[in-house]
Amino acid sequence: MPRIVISENMDAPAVALLARDFDVDYRPALVDDPAGLAAALGDSDAWIVRNRSQVRGEALAGAGRLRVVGRLGVGLDNIDLAACAARGIEVIPATGANAESVAEYVLAMAMILLRGAAYRSTSAVAAGRWPRQMLSQGREIAGKTMGLVGFGNIGRVTARKAAAMGLRLVGHDPAVAGDASAWGECGVAPRGLDALLAEADIVSLHVPLVPETYRLIGEERIARMKPGAILVNSARGGIVDEAALARALQAGRLAGAALDVFEDEPLAAASVLADAPNLILTPHIAGVTQESNERVSGLVAERVAASLRRQR
Repeated sequence: MPRIVISENMDAPAVALLARDFDVDYRPALVDDPAGLAAALGDSDAWIVRNRSQVRGEALAGAGRLRVVGRLGVGLDNIDLAACAARGIEVIPATGANAESVAEYVLAMAMILLRGAAYRSTSAVAAGRWPRQMLSQGREIAGKTMGLVGFGNIGRVTARKAAAMGLRLVGHDPAVAGDASAWGECGVAPRGLDALLAEADIVSLHVPLVPETYRLIGEERIARMKPGAILVNSARGGIVDEAALARALQAGRLAGAALDVFEDEPLAAASVLADAPNLILTPHIAGVTQESNERVSGLVAERVAASLRRQR
């Protein structure tokens, strides 16, 4: 019977589905136990991971029987794709399954940030203070321009939701031709990256972390952003230069930012972001909701099972 190792959290019904036909070793804590993980992978045919398990190096080399890697998400920067391809290991991401959750996160963060400090008023109001004048300078999202850096599945879902809220949309993606029908179908005008940054009130990142996108949004590009703009990164850490962003927020160059992903995770307590104003930090959860967990886990379970059956 083929054996599947699951080294991070997976929705229980999906685990049960796999356990009907396969020998399933489901231990979410394996991600933090290198020796235990190596032992488990020694005779595994499939390995299902989220973003913390590193499918590379000794762990991958020691998994001599491995035929399939299932990724509970869409980012593949924790997987050595070249090594997998060389060994004929199929890599299966949950493409599209968490797009709704990420798109909702982006728009929620954009609305909160545009309203300024309003989300920080609870403690003051509960204490009997009434900072109404100070908190009455927020901005509406309708009529603003959103710039989508990356126009894949999540970018397109975000565009459709944003258009319904009255946003004007511009986008940048070198992988999508300027005359591709998807731009018009989603109501997005294609732009060069620098033009987008100068035009957008809200910049939302939807690109993978590859050498070409590492610190794509750094000092120079932040300086090109529209004064008073906000930045939302729900894609991958490392795409934004965190120190440059902190300086821009401290100088008031940007009105705010929301980061769900970081170059090093978990974020260090002494991070340069710790004292930056008008900044929302969340622990890599943009694509994680009850509904998306069910979709992602179910999709990966079905596709991993199908792959193992094909390879029998």
